[in-house]
Formats: sequence, C-alpha cells, structure tokens
Amino acid sequence: MPSAPHYQALEPQTSDDDEDIENCKVPALVSTPCGGAATPAAMTMPPRWSRPRPVSSVSSRRRCWLPVICVVGFFLVFFYFTLNSENRFTLGLGNANLDDSEDAVYGAHNGLDSTNSHAINESLHICSESHEDRRVYMQDKPRNAYAQLPVIYFVTPTYPRREQIPELTRLAHTLLHVPHIHWLVANDHERCDTFIDILLNRFGIPFTHMASPMPSKFRGSKPAPRGVANRRAVLQWIRQNNLTNGILYFGDDDNTYDLRLFDEIRPTQRVSMFPVGLIADYAVSGPVVRQGKVVAFLDSWIAGRRWPVDMAGFAVNLNYMSQYPNVNMPYKPGYEEDLFLRSINLHIDQIEPRGNNCTEILVWHTQTKNKKAPVVRLEAKYMDGRSNLGALFRALKVMGVASASDNEGPIALISKNGKEKSHSLILS
Repeated sequence: MPSAPHYQALEPQTSDDDEDIENCKVPALVSTPCGGAATPAAMTMPPRWSRPRPVSSVSSRRRCWLPVICVVGFFLVFFYFTLNSENRFTLGLGNANLDDSEDAVYGAHNGLDSTNSHAINESLHICSESHEDRRVYMQDKPRNAYAQLPVIYFVTPTYPRREQIPELTRLAHTLLHVPHIHWLVANDHERCDTFIDILLNRFGIPFTHMASPMPSKFRGSKPAPRGVANRRAVLQWIRQNNLTNGILYFGDDDNTYDLRLFDEIRPTQRVSMFPVGLIADYAVSGPVVRQGKVVAFLDSWIAGRRWPVDMAGFAVNLNYMSQYPNVNMPYKPGYEEDLFLRSINLHIDQIEPRGNNCTEILVWHTQTKNKKAPVVRLEAKYMDGRSNLGALFRALKVMGVASASDNEGPIALISKNGKEKSHSLILS
C-alpha cells in the first residue's frame, strides 16, 4: 500500500496519545477491492495499525476537543482578570471619573499596588503635639482677631540631613506670621527627634510632630518616593481625627512662601490652584486660565498626567476631601500630585484659580543643595569648657550639621591676625 512506508517510519514513537492524535485526522479515502464505497486509508493498513483500539470513539472525540477548550479557557481567564483589575483600580481611586481621553495613557503609569488601591491605613507615631497658639500678635493683630478664620493644616514632610534644622527654622519664621494655622511636621525617621520637638515647641505655633519613615522596600528605588510616607501619615492623622473643616496644604521645608499665599488659599471651597516658580525647564508650573476658568496646564513634564502640577501648587478643602474615603497618595515618584487629585475625583471646572488668575507667583520651589555632613578633626581634650567649641560642635552634631572627631577629617585650623594656626596651639 502507498501509505504503509510512512506509518512504518513512525512506528517506534507510537503511544496511546499518538494514536488518539491520528484518530483526529481526516483519513484519505481509497477504493475497496469490491468497488464499493470509499474506505479510509487507515482501515487498509497492516494488522498492527488496523487492530481495534480499547479507547471508545467518544473518548477520542473528547481528547480532540481538549486543546480547543484549553485555549478558550485561557482567554476567558485572561479577560476576567483584566477587567477585574481595571474595576479594582477605578474603585481604589474613590470612583474617580476616568472618562477623559487622556486616561488611555493613565493606565500605563498608574503604578498602584495593594497599599495604594484602598483607603490609607498607616501606623502613626506621634512624637509631640500642641494645639495651643502661644503667639500673641500676627501681622500686627492680636491672635483672637483671627478666631473665625478656617484653620490651615500646613503639611511639611522632612528628613534627616545637615540642612534640615536651618530649613525648618526658616520656614517657621514664615509661619509665625500666619494666623490660625496648624503645622504638621512628618519626619522620615524611625524614631522621634528630640531636637525637633524642642524646636517646634519654641516657636509657639500649634503643631504635630510625627515619625513617618519610608517603608524599607522603597528605599532602594531610584528615584525613591521621598515625602510620600510623610504625607500619607498626615492623611491618616486627618482621618483619625475626623477633620472636616479647614484647608489642607502641602508645604515642603525648602520652599519660599509669600504671606499672601495663605490669604489666597483660606477661602478654598474644593481645590484651589496657583503657579509655582522655579519648576523644571520652564521655571514655572501652573494652570492656564481663560475668562476666570482653568482650561489647561503649563508644565515642562506632562508624562500623561491629568493634573501636571507641583505639590505646592494647590490647596484642598477638608470638607470636600472628606467625601472621598479612599483618598490616597501612591508611592509613585512624579505622579503623587496627579493620583492624589484623581483620588478626590477632581474635575477641571471645579478648580479655583488663585494669585490674580494665576498671574502671580506666591510660592517658589527654592532648593538647598544637600551635602554630606562633614567631620572636623578636633582633639577631645580641647572640647571642654576652655572654649565654646565643645558646646558648639555638640549642638551641630545633634542637628546633623557637622561633628568632631579625634582622628577623622581635616584638622581644624584657627586664624589669628590673619594667620592660620592649629587649634591645639590656640587652645592649649
């Protein structure tokens, strides 16, 4: 027979599965010796191939359909999880409106994980807190003259570095002039910083100081989501205290603030916005306003963000924010503002432009270049009461600005009459 040599070549590899696969093929038709109806070629094979099989024809058909069923099942499972993940994403942002065309881009950078897809539930470590305003006068008026104003909750994320204390001090002297304010200082540190406690108490501004370290899994990220754990902790504090009256504003410790800013944001009904100076390539970021309405945004880095604004460029009314229990800020560098504003279901026609229709800069993104705290070689025996250097360097070490060592760093030189001398020559 013409087909016999073909099957003989496959004979050593024959198995039950091979036989079932062969049964699934459409056999060629050949004429019978009697000239009757056409007969499948497989039925004319030698006895080895034509003997009856123990597997029923029904079972064979089922095995033929098995690959098809597997493929269909795979696609069904794939579409189920795809649609389900999209639903979870939408619900995790407080049922935010995702109908705009730019949301086709949004899915590519959402970066949400299990900590971002539901209401924030951070553990809080309150270091110290004071609700008493011990300032007597602000802007030439007594404190009680401002009793009816909404409270501004000024959120300052900070982290240990040599510039931390001077920047907090500079910011405090701005806030000293702002009436009816509560300063929320969230420090990216595992433990409470006693020096910051003392510093904040000294100013007399109502404050809350909390330790809010970044989760260890994000510390190795480049760029790291700096400031997110701090702000999330504050959002949790607001939720736990059930605060629904007042204005929320995120103010970094290295920014520069015009005092008029606080008067501008206090009457915010939902979300107010205004330009921020010294941002990226354009040196400015903020809303585009036409006929008193925000219609677009100016920013040198869009990256698919619906709300391409700086963290210092908006304020939120707590009563409005309280309507969205899943308010969130994800660990997604560059997208913190965008996804936070999405989580409170913001619409562009709800934005209140400030700063004379966004023509004035009331906040500047000034930055201090961070450097490593130096070590100065000063012999311990000269760090006693014979001079101020001992007490001075102990204070600098507590603030994280500099430290003294017996055997590390450059030798401290002291000048007298324009001549440099070793500290040991002057102090001995």
